[in-house]
This record gives sequence, C-alpha cells and structure tokens, in this order.
Amino acid sequence: MKKILVSACLLGQPVRYDGQGKGLTDPRLARWQAQGRLVSVCPELAGGLPVPRAPAERQEARVVTVQGEDVTAAFACGAQAALQLCQAQGIRLALLKEGSPSCGSQQIYDGTFAGQRVAGEGVTAALLRAHGIQVYAETQLAELALALGES
Repeated sequence: MKKILVSACLLGQPVRYDGQGKGLTDPRLARWQAQGRLVSVCPELAGGLPVPRAPAERQEARVVTVQGEDVTAAFACGAQAALQLCQAQGIRLALLKEGSPSCGSQQIYDGTFAGQRVAGEGVTAALLRAHGIQVYAETQLAELALALGES
C-alpha cells in the first residue's frame, strides 16, 4: 500500500506558527487515513521550532521570522527529518500545506511579510522533490488520487 506523507496541520493538528491547524475535510483524505496510508509530520516542529512561533517567510535561500531572526537551520533540519521519514517508510508521495515556508509546493509568501504570494517552494517541498518524492498541495487531491491509482 502506498503511504502519503502529510502536513500535520492538514490533519487538524494545532502545529502551525499561530497554534492552529488547517484541517482538511475531504472524503479522500478521510479514506486514506482509515486505510492507514497517512504519515503525519510537521517539519517546523521536527526542526525544533515551538508552537506558537513567530511567522517566517523565505527570503531566497534563507528563512527569517517577521522579527528578522534567521531560522534557516531549523527549517533545513525539519526538511531533513521529513526526508528521512519518507526514506525509512518508502514514501514516494507527499501532501503538504500550500504557502508554508516549509511545505509550500507551488506558492510561498514573498519574504516581505506583506501577504503577497509568489511562485516558489518551501524548504521541505524542495528537498523532497529533489529526492524524487511527488509533492502535492491540498488543492491537488484529485491528482494525488490518480497517483495512488484511484479515479
């Protein structure tokens, strides 16, 4: 059975910077969870960051908080932990939270903390893709279902 790495916040876990979850209500996700396919991870927690924490955005290769603190190392550590989890469990598919500086797979915030999104990837999404793992945003559940062989 193909497993799926999933951003913990999409499962409703209160792990985001603001202490909230972003629970995704979709019958496909519920089915995959019931089938035991989902492996939950929050790369930012895995990298040692607390909840709640200061908002952070990518600024090219760096990740900085709204106060200007460089948290790149924590994001890189969390991305590595997510990759190791995938490698240990043979996971080749990931469903990650769009817009996140860790998990964004199509768009991230532009690094100015002005709420503007730009094309780009979060640290974890980029690392997973570099290692051949297919990364999907929460808006791409139909595509993920196809990757699982579902119609």
